Amino acid sequence: MSFKIIGTGMYVPSNVVTNDDLAKIVETNDEWITKRVGIKERRISETEFASDMGYEAAKAALDNCGCKAEDIDLILAATVSGETVSPSMACMIQNKLGATCPALEINAACSAFIFLLETAAAYFALRNYKKILVVGCERISGILDWSDRGTCVIFGDGAGAAVLEKGCGYLDAVYNVKGGDDVIKIPHSLGCSPFFKREQDSPYIHMQGQETFQYAVTALCEDVNTLLERNGLTMEDIAYVIPHQANKRIVDFARKRLRMPEEKMVVNIEKYGNTSSASIPIALDELARNGKLNRGDKIILCAFGGGLADAACLIEW
Repeated sequence: MSFKIIGTGMYVPSNVVTNDDLAKIVETNDEWITKRVGIKERRISETEFASDMGYEAAKAALDNCGCKAEDIDLILAATVSGETVSPSMACMIQNKLGATCPALEINAACSAFIFLLETAAAYFALRNYKKILVVGCERISGILDWSDRGTCVIFGDGAGAAVLEKGCGYLDAVYNVKGGDDVIKIPHSLGCSPFFKREQDSPYIHMQGQETFQYAVTALCEDVNTLLERNGLTMEDIAYVIPHQANKRIVDFARKRLRMPEEKMVVNIEKYGNTSSASIPIALDELARNGKLNRGDKIILCAFGGGLADAACLIEW
């Protein structure tokens, strides 16, 4: 049993941090950031934790489709920047919503929202669930080295959510994982055990920029082409491609390789930066709420990031 998306929601903090604001705390400038990653501003939390933002996005998605917390049979959440290891963000969001259904979390970094959709499809097939809530929520600002201009200018905070209902809208998906921490990693604190002898690496995002760029462009193109070929489609059959908003140059390179019209590639990174697992549902919500999606439209969601993990899925709206 597959599903259809019946509601979307998003939340970003009210605090807008521009490139000029960042130039006051790290050696950078608006021209450098805009040229390298295509970002003009991002939202940075002053008081909200990841679960707070996830709750707001979830509530917006429920409101969007007229559902209540008690209508939800399962909550699936994703984050790499939650305020607690336990309880999970899924459990925190469940509690804030006042829901009583099961809740669990998946960590697949920037690709996690698509992993959530595949997990939801499996639960719909295995159990008598009617509605599932999926949420990507991130306070990336809390895991950044704010003296590193190579990373601190890229990311932002926010959350996106969707309500899924049994149906036939989830058509196909592609998943790839190449495990390793040589390109992207976020270390945990090693704690204070007097017996552990390993040296502590800084507990912030570490990213090899050029390697990430090459991997991302290749993965995005291969995954999209696989979905098209496997389903007998061409780019003309696709209304929109919604990529993970990591870097506008990555998206532009991939779009040109795929020979896509610019208007079919959804890009909002200039406003929000890279919000990891939240970036695709945020972009999806904006697209839906702006009335750009019609029932029957075929869209592709595609992502890449830490793991290394990449994924893409084909959805009929």
